[in-house]
Amino acid sequence: MPASAVSLRAAIRDALINDSPLVSLLGGGKIYDEPPRDAALPYVTLGEDVITDGSTATEPGDEHTLTLHVWSRQGGHKEAHVIAGAVLEALVDAPLTLDGHHLANLRFVVADVRREADGRTYHGIVRLRALTEPV
Repeated sequence: MPASAVSLRAAIRDALINDSPLVSLLGGGKIYDEPPRDAALPYVTLGEDVITDGSTATEPGDEHTLTLHVWSRQGGHKEAHVIAGAVLEALVDAPLTLDGHHLANLRFVVADVRREADGRTYHGIVRLRALTEPV
């Protein structure tokens, strides 16, 4: 896995955990790589990161398709939609600082909110595209 992925995920987590509106919606800094077994909903998890070559003819780079997951059980889609929106507000075009890399851009790709098989849990999927370059 390229070092840019580790740096980008750390910067995203830092941006989310320091975003007051999002933390307020979650009832605390509940942004996880792997949630604790007893984690109370709602929370956000950092998911998959598909990395492809984002180099140009003259500059090296990595293109990331990142997935963030919103988990809610508030009795309908609304909470999951609101939290997904707050995630996007906190991240799209945010001036994130990465160790050893430069974030050229961070853009919204797609969001989807669905009810899980248990009939009570709502799962929001937020996908972002990022382009990173070594410094």
